[in-house]
Amino acid sequence: MHRPAYLHYLNHSYRWAWLALMLFALVLLGLGIGLRDPWPADEPRFALNALEMLKTGQFWFPHRGGEPYPDKPPLFMWASALSIAITGSVRLGFLLPSLFAALGTLALVVDLTRHLYGQRIALLSGLALLTTLQFVVQAKAAQIDMLLTFFTTLGAYGLLRHALLGPARRWWLIGFAAMGLGIITKGVGFLPLLLLPAWLWFAWRGQATRIAWKDLGLGMAVLIGAIALWGVPMILIATFGDDPALTAYRDNILFKQTGERYADSWHHLEPWYYYLVKVLPWAWMPLVLALPWAIPAWWHRARRGDARLLLPLSGVILIIVFFSFSPGKRGVYTLPTIPLLVLALAPLLPGILNKRIFNWLGTGILVLLGGLLLIAGLLGVFGLPALATLAERYDIVPWAWWILLGVAAAGLLFWLRSRRGMLALPLWLALFWLSWSTWGYVLQDEARSPRRMMQLVVSITGDDAWLALPSFDEEFLLQSRQPSVHFGDQTPLHDQFKRVFAWLQETPGQRWMITEQHRMDDYPCIDLDQAHDMGHQNSDDWWLIPGNAVATCKGDANAAPLFVAPTTLGSSRYLAP
Repeated sequence: MHRPAYLHYLNHSYRWAWLALMLFALVLLGLGIGLRDPWPADEPRFALNALEMLKTGQFWFPHRGGEPYPDKPPLFMWASALSIAITGSVRLGFLLPSLFAALGTLALVVDLTRHLYGQRIALLSGLALLTTLQFVVQAKAAQIDMLLTFFTTLGAYGLLRHALLGPARRWWLIGFAAMGLGIITKGVGFLPLLLLPAWLWFAWRGQATRIAWKDLGLGMAVLIGAIALWGVPMILIATFGDDPALTAYRDNILFKQTGERYADSWHHLEPWYYYLVKVLPWAWMPLVLALPWAIPAWWHRARRGDARLLLPLSGVILIIVFFSFSPGKRGVYTLPTIPLLVLALAPLLPGILNKRIFNWLGTGILVLLGGLLLIAGLLGVFGLPALATLAERYDIVPWAWWILLGVAAAGLLFWLRSRRGMLALPLWLALFWLSWSTWGYVLQDEARSPRRMMQLVVSITGDDAWLALPSFDEEFLLQSRQPSVHFGDQTPLHDQFKRVFAWLQETPGQRWMITEQHRMDDYPCIDLDQAHDMGHQNSDDWWLIPGNAVATCKGDANAAPLFVAPTTLGSSRYLAP
């Protein structure tokens, strides 16, 4: 049987439209790679983990400055190490895992939407995902969460293909394998399992593929098998080895960083409504503006029992509920909800986009953003004292960039008028991200990366001098060009300084310390007349202090452990000169 000619035309056109969408995404999300270093808070840490893997060959246990790093499993660090090794550069490689994860997530959302609702809505869902603020923020950041979101989206894709378009047992098993890989990326890789309660309801009503106990058991076996690819070697090495640090790593990653971190968090403490009030209004922007129309439509479809829409929506709701129950909360935890939200909104988007008030809301957001940037840029040009002080402190003068973005917003509104606000806002956001990834990166890099400061340290101390970093930040170890030591990430600060004083006094002519200037009030024994003011970097002012300046300080060689950072020994071909 021959397919109608128009169907072949549509498929051919769709393929070209899909390629255009992916090419646009590649440019939007990938532009700027190679223009900046890893920025705090998380990027330098994971780049340092990856570099140490390449330097030492220790891939089963991530390390940070020679000390085991038990906060996260290693899969993201493996991806970073591979990218850095292939490109030969931290600057070129450290952002690639997030970029490819974002492109993979986009492809999965578009493909599943095509199967459920057709080609036009599939392309529209892809554009909706690319306009969502938190998705683009994380796609352009070297944090774990974008790779986690790829695996949770692949897990949800596999489960939804089986539930809604099945039976599709191959996709069911792929989904469970993805969840296992997600768990060894970040412990919450199991989030797609939160689709199961609604799925069981729809299966009972005959509106989704039934879940067989055999399939569920096989899926869980595949999930555990994926975890075991790393978990079993790690546990065996830690258990039967003779390194107590690796034993402590095993116990920390298996227990403290999982159940204890969720049930009894020790940082990022927020109230239960944190996500609803402080995160989702910006993270889901501009999709959040569609909720006044989407919620009644969801309710209507719930009464009809539309499993295609309600299954992903149930995942969104349960993920937010799951993270809201934990006392420890971070905004980035909601990232895996965005692909599911797009799936739940996809069939409603054509109608919502035609709503006049919806477009007026887009116009209002664009007026607010563009107006604030334009006013701030003009005030900066005219020397408003508060802005001038900030520009001098951080050595950044963004006024022309801000004015350009404000003028661009005004130009788009003049061209498209308020009735097309939801076309003007995404176009402006695309311009913002393209300028952020070029002009913005160049403006900010020296203020957010200590590369130049660490080069200056070498010029003062000499290549062969050793450097101590009490209360260290990973970005300093990452950019260090000389042998460097630290005294344990969890060591009390007072003990670190007692240890660093003893270390400096052993060979004061060859050893130096770099530390925050505000900490010196607690150590009047240090002769600051010998110190070098290294200026402002990452929210602090820094001193470079020679060993001779701590001659009268009381040290204790047993107060803290000492770790030598492997990445600082010898030259690193992966760091830019």
